[in-house]
Amino acid sequence: MKTLFASILATALISTAAAQDVKEFLGRWDMTVTPATGKPYPQWIELTDNGGKIEGKVQPRGGAWHPIVGAHVDSGKLIVDLGEARPGTDISWELTSPSAGKLTGIEKRGGDTGPTLAGMKAPSLDRPMPKKWTKPRPLFNGKDLTGWEPIGNVENNKWVARNGELVNDNPEVLGQKMRPAANIMTTEKFQDFKLHIEVNCPEGGNSGIYMRGRYELQIGTEGGKLPSHEMGAIYSWYPPPAGAENNLGKWTSYDVTLVGRHITVYRDGKLYHDNVELPGPTGGALDSNEAEPGPFYLQGDHHGVIAYRNITISVPKK
Repeated sequence: MKTLFASILATALISTAAAQDVKEFLGRWDMTVTPATGKPYPQWIELTDNGGKIEGKVQPRGGAWHPIVGAHVDSGKLIVDLGEARPGTDISWELTSPSAGKLTGIEKRGGDTGPTLAGMKAPSLDRPMPKKWTKPRPLFNGKDLTGWEPIGNVENNKWVARNGELVNDNPEVLGQKMRPAANIMTTEKFQDFKLHIEVNCPEGGNSGIYMRGRYELQIGTEGGKLPSHEMGAIYSWYPPPAGAENNLGKWTSYDVTLVGRHITVYRDGKLYHDNVELPGPTGGALDSNEAEPGPFYLQGDHHGVIAYRNITISVPKK
């Protein structure tokens, strides 16, 4: 009887210790992945405890977030199974116990050690709505690219100022394999703001407006299969309203208010997103430093000749 009791007690103590170990890893983490060669890039992960089972979602470098396969503690490390990087090659993260709100670890693909990982506890960004805003001012002068710079595939920059419009003069169309063109971003960075922007995206076109360089408002289409990847969505997080149409090929306007991590979006005066929370960066983010101000950037490396105009910004009045 004493042996049985000791065994039960030992098992209980191990379970309690494991639960405590897991608790340290729970929450949202802004991740930076640093490969052996090449530049670091952002990712994001959220881990939750569902009745003793670790669940969560991960935002890869590009595309949409997806659920993790599972996670468990082994020798003080959290092993997170992210699924297949490509058929037959599993990807996992080995994360050390957090210290002072920071994570470190390594990525493994098919058992091979890959990039190093560094994470920061994602900030709450819980701020009240400003009482006053500055008068809107233009971010694009309509004449040239002053205040903007190409990023990404800069050797194939297709952005031009033409007839008062900021145009991605990219002939690439869906289904054609062509050299990816550049994106473009503001040289100025912003924290909280009210943005007005108008866009004309052709049928089959695909672009995006990134707030602080991290959160994408989808412009255009990815084929219509997933509403959260269509015109006016907060990419992969929130779809446009039920029944909303893309209405591509003509001018449409967006009015966006971002305070902390809460965003409100109107399209042509219709409410699309009502003060919804942005859990974390979307695919294609410039970085994962959510507490920092960031630029606006427009995608130009996808499909279609897409034009923007009447881009104005208001910020909280001091």
